[in-house]
Amino acid sequence: MGYRVAVVGATGNVGREMLQTLAERNFPVDEVVALASERSIGREVSFGEDKVLKIHDLATYDFKGIDIVLSSPGAKVSAVHAPRAAKAGAVVIDNTSHFRMDPDVPLVVPEVNGHAIAGYAKRHIIANPNCSTIQMVVALKPLHKVAKIKRVVVATYQSVSGAGKEAMDELFNQTRAVYVNDPIEKKKLTKQIAFNCIPHIDVFMPDGATKEEWKMAVETKKILDPDIQVVATCVRVPVFIGHAEAVNIEFDKPISEDEARAALKAQPGVTVIDHRADEGYVTQVEAAGDDPVYVSRIRKDPTVKHGLTMWVVSDNLRKGAALNAVQIAEELTKQYLRKAA
Repeated sequence: MGYRVAVVGATGNVGREMLQTLAERNFPVDEVVALASERSIGREVSFGEDKVLKIHDLATYDFKGIDIVLSSPGAKVSAVHAPRAAKAGAVVIDNTSHFRMDPDVPLVVPEVNGHAIAGYAKRHIIANPNCSTIQMVVALKPLHKVAKIKRVVVATYQSVSGAGKEAMDELFNQTRAVYVNDPIEKKKLTKQIAFNCIPHIDVFMPDGATKEEWKMAVETKKILDPDIQVVATCVRVPVFIGHAEAVNIEFDKPISEDEARAALKAQPGVTVIDHRADEGYVTQVEAAGDDPVYVSRIRKDPTVKHGLTMWVVSDNLRKGAALNAVQIAEELTKQYLRKAA
């Protein structure tokens, strides 16, 4: 006996990836419903290799009988419809920022704090963390078990897919415009993204940080350890899919490079590719379409007493969003929502 699953925001980058991931991982479904805004009614999206789903109107959909909702429609839309689905009896796994810091909503990366899923019962909502946070905490978790992490300084190199299809189109169109000498048009992003980097993701906050940078700090505390200090600089780069991070870590006691590599290699969800030679590391292009969090360039940081530096890369649409949500759903079905055979 399978589950009835609704995917909210099914026409977006993450929604489509959720549908693909459900199919690839053979999630036990009896029915999958694709939901989006009124303007998408009647459009079709793929589920697996040979099934096509028609889009239904999120605003009028009755969630009664749905077991699990995978939701990625934007924070304001989730604020309205996630509680509505939860009230109807579904468990909502929400990929937006709206519920992440709610104390009654667990913020979950299964490889890091899977036990927190149990807290879903309070509101029937589980939050999926920010994409850049997910890949970082997956890599930090095994190191934190070896030597307690005190402080993290991270610079991110985030692909345009994190800002949606419009941003991907903007990179494509601007790149073409550079080559044919057409005017550069900015619509989605604040500055030219083609052949450029933009140190600005989400809105600015009073202290000068952007909200993306704030998310990485507060989400790491909620997921991994409230005592870890995090400072981030988040940068949008001209890459279509895949986020990369240069992560500097300060520990409370010594940890060697070999200890770090061994711990990372043993961590579920992590693949270590770290050779001190040409091509001995992973880049965003190579990580696109893959599930793991890749860790490369592990080395000592000589500027602090107990420090390491590493390079962390992952597909932001998969582990950074859709895959993490589906993994949460899998744990839900194994531990909490079991159905009789």
